Amino acid sequence: MTDSYPTADIKNLIQAISTLKTPEELANFLRDIMTIKELEDISQRWQIVLLLNQKVPYLDIAKQVGVSTTTVTRCALWLHHGKGGYLTALSRLKK
Repeated sequence: MTDSYPTADIKNLIQAISTLKTPEELANFLRDIMTIKELEDISQRWQIVLLLNQKVPYLDIAKQVGVSTTTVTRCALWLHHGKGGYLTALSRLKK
């Protein structure tokens, strides 16, 4: 991400997402705004994060999820050195 994150366009998207009140509303919005492939890619990244959080080895994650170890490493980078979004979601799911 660049220093200009979030851009005005991204802020507009975040604002729209923040208006959604239920998981069903969010699911419908995501389906309208993304292709199935984009949704699958994002859900795959989340699956990687869940496995990383369980301390599963990178190679095992890559095989299980069907991605390269580079993708696992990239997700790990954002998990440990990103803006904390993954960590926030993980901590809230534990409650």
